[in-house]
Amino acid sequence: MASSTGEETVPSENVLEWAQKDKHRFLHAVYRVGDLDRTIKFYTECFGMKLLRKRDIPEEKYSNAFLGFGPEDSHFVVELTYNYGVDKYDIGTGFGHFAIASEDVYKSVEDIRAKGGKITREPGPVKGGTTVLAFVQDPDGYTFELIQRGPTPEPLCQIMLRVGDLERSIKFYEKACGMKLLRSIDIPAYKYTIAMMGYAEEIESTVIELTYNYGVTEYTKGNAYAQVAISTEDVYRSAAVVDLVTKELGGKITRQPGPIPGINTKITSFLDPDGWKVVLVDHSDFLKELEV
Repeated sequence: MASSTGEETVPSENVLEWAQKDKHRFLHAVYRVGDLDRTIKFYTECFGMKLLRKRDIPEEKYSNAFLGFGPEDSHFVVELTYNYGVDKYDIGTGFGHFAIASEDVYKSVEDIRAKGGKITREPGPVKGGTTVLAFVQDPDGYTFELIQRGPTPEPLCQIMLRVGDLERSIKFYEKACGMKLLRSIDIPAYKYTIAMMGYAEEIESTVIELTYNYGVTEYTKGNAYAQVAISTEDVYRSAAVVDLVTKELGGKITRQPGPIPGINTKITSFLDPDGWKVVLVDHSDFLKELEV
C-alpha cells in the first residue's frame, strides 16, 4: 500500500502484529528515594537484594543505584533515583506495591522486624485462600508484599498499579506491549478485581498486577514512582504499535523513538490510559550499556 507521498504505508493490522512477535523482558522499575544509602542498606539487609551498580551524575544533580536478586542482563531490578536535596516524595494513591517471593514469609518478616523494618500486615494466609503473605514498608513508604513461594528464578515478582478501567488496561498492555493476561480474579466481597499481565508464568517471571477498585476511575500519581522499563528488539516498530494503540484506547507517546544523547541507547516512552509511564529499551543497546 502506498501513500499520497509515495512512501509505503504498512496496514495497521500488520503494525500491531509486531508487539506479539517482539521479544520483551521486564528490565527495571524506576522510582525516587530520599536517601540512597539508607534505601540500599534496607534492601540489601532486609530483602537480601544485591547492589548491582551505582552512579552519580553531578552535572544533572542526581544519583542512582540498581538493586535486585541477580544480574541485570537476566533479572528484573529496581533503579533508585536520588535527586540532590530532595528527601521526601508523594507516593500518591495509584501506586500499589512491589512484591518479593519468599520461601518462608514468617522468617522473612522476623528478620525484617529485627532490623527495624515496618510491618504493615503480619504474615498469614490471604483471606479466603491459602497463600501466605505479608506487607512491609521501606524507609520512603513504598510497600512491598512478601509472597510465600517455592524456589523461583525471579524473586522480584510484581509491580501493582491501580487503574480506572480494567478491561481497557488489559487490552492496552496486550496490544501495545505484547503482554498476556495470565489470570484475573474478582473479589466482590472486597469490591476489587485484579489482572496479572506479563510475558511468562508468574512463578518464573515478573508481572504487572493491575487492580481495579469498584467505582474508582482516577488516582493521584504523586511524584515518587516513575516508570517501568521493558526491552524490545526494535524501538521504532514498537513505537509505531504504541501510536496506533493510544489512538484506540488512550495514553500518549512522551518520547519519540531514538538514541539517548551521550549513551546512544535507543528508547521510546509512553503513558498508558491511566497515566502510568512505560519505557521501551532496545535490548542489544541495553546489554552494551551494561558492559561499560
